[in-house]
Amino acid sequence: MHPNDKHAANISDFNITDFNQFIAYLNDQLSDNGKGDLPYFMPLARANSVVTEQKAATFYRGLSTPYNQAGWRKMWLCHGDAGQIIGHIDLRAHSEPTSAKRCLLGMGVQRDLRHIGLGKVLLAHAESWLLKTTSINWIDLQVLSGNLPAIRLYQSSNFVITEEKSDVFQLDGHEFSEINMSKKIR
Repeated sequence: MHPNDKHAANISDFNITDFNQFIAYLNDQLSDNGKGDLPYFMPLARANSVVTEQKAATFYRGLSTPYNQAGWRKMWLCHGDAGQIIGHIDLRAHSEPTSAKRCLLGMGVQRDLRHIGLGKVLLAHAESWLLKTTSINWIDLQVLSGNLPAIRLYQSSNFVITEEKSDVFQLDGHEFSEINMSKKIR
């Protein structure tokens, strides 16, 4: 079995009972933000790279809101053989109600499983759900300019850069642009 086939089989809809495990996983992910030679992937200074109570509450509200209602969020988790979360992908509504034909994407993969194709598997899973379940036409995302692995992943999955805003974030003495990317799915 190809590693990607195995990981695809371990992707499941987020269940609210996974919430505390997900927040722990996300905090572990954030501990890598700008650490050593790793890129900054969130616009957070190293000292602030944690899930705040406010952010956790925002996730919880969104995940508790059904698709097609204001503030919805849909998430899938990929679990390893021992049941641990090894990757996630989420889609959410834009804050503007007139942008219902578009959604925002967020994702992450456990540090020791990056660069094996799990990100592409997660992207394909989310896109398949969108095509089968929704009338959404576009997936949008934002990425920091220094996160070249993510930019390459998204470009290899047919996302295109639609805008780059220079020097939006100053993090730990470094300046980063915000890159907006989009993919038309229908």
